[in-house]
Amino acid sequence: MRRIAFLFVACLVIIVAVLFSMPRRSKAITYGFVDSNNTFSNVGAFIVKSPTGKIYPICSGTMITANVFLTASHCTAAYTQELAPLGYSVWVSLDQSIPFGDLTANTTKLLAVSYVVTNPNYSQRQSDSGDIGVLILADSLKGVTPATLPTCGLLDQLDAKNGLKAARFTAVGYGVQNRVVGGGVPYFQARNPIPRMYALSGFNALNGGYLRLSENPATGNGGTCFGDSGGPDFLTVDGQRILPAITITGDTVCRSTNVDYRTDTASAQAFFAYVNGAFGVSIPINC
Repeated sequence: MRRIAFLFVACLVIIVAVLFSMPRRSKAITYGFVDSNNTFSNVGAFIVKSPTGKIYPICSGTMITANVFLTASHCTAAYTQELAPLGYSVWVSLDQSIPFGDLTANTTKLLAVSYVVTNPNYSQRQSDSGDIGVLILADSLKGVTPATLPTCGLLDQLDAKNGLKAARFTAVGYGVQNRVVGGGVPYFQARNPIPRMYALSGFNALNGGYLRLSENPATGNGGTCFGDSGGPDFLTVDGQRILPAITITGDTVCRSTNVDYRTDTASAQAFFAYVNGAFGVSIPINC
C-alpha cells in the first residue's frame, strides 16, 4: 500500500477511505530516531486542514528550492481529488514536532501553498509510475537550505561500480512508528504530536524508476511506514548529502522493503522541467 498517513483514522472517516483505498505508499519512520538536533530541517510534512481548523499530516516531503516542496504524486492526487472538494486546504510544516487532530495548536508554523502539482505522467505503471509531485509555496523560505538533487543516472553509475552494496540510505519523514505485536491485534505506534524522524536503510535493489531498500530490523535496518510517502531517502556521496529517491511504497507491515521513486532518472528530471516551465520556479535540472 502507498505510504500515506493514517494518523487520524479515528478522527476522520473520509480521509481513512482515501488513504486506505490506495496501495501502501505512505509510511512513517520505523526503528529509527527522532530528529532532535533538527539535522533534516529541510524535510517537512504535507498537511491538510479541515474546515473546522484541525490539521492532519498525510505525507512527507523535502524543500528542493526556496519555494518548492518535493513529495509524491499519489499524495497530491489524493488531496486534489478527494479532500479539496470537501473543503480541506493544504499546507506545509517544517516543524520538528507537529500536534494534529484534537491537539491542533496555533503554535504550529504552517506555510501556505499556492499550487498542488501532480505529475501529468503519473500512472500505475510498474516500470515507472511517475509518482513524483510538488507543492509550490506562496512565499520563498529564508534560512532553510534546499536538498541537493542528484546528477542524472547517479544511482546507475554507483551501482555499476558496486558502490551501492554497502551504502546506507537515510529515510526521513513523519508518521506512524514501529509495529507492535503481542497482547492482542497488532498495531502501529502513532505519536501525537508526531515528530520528524529518520532511519538508516541498506541497499536492496535498483531497477527502472525505483530504488529498493531493506528496512528489516533483524538485519540492523530501519525504514518507513504510513505517513512517510514523498519523504526523502538521502545518500551521502563524496561528503555531500544527496536526495536520489523519495519514499513511495513497501510491505504492509513496514518491516521488509521500502520502495522509492528515483529522482536521478530522465523522467523525474522531465517532470522538474515541466514544473519550471509551467509555474516559473527554478528546480535544478541535472540531465
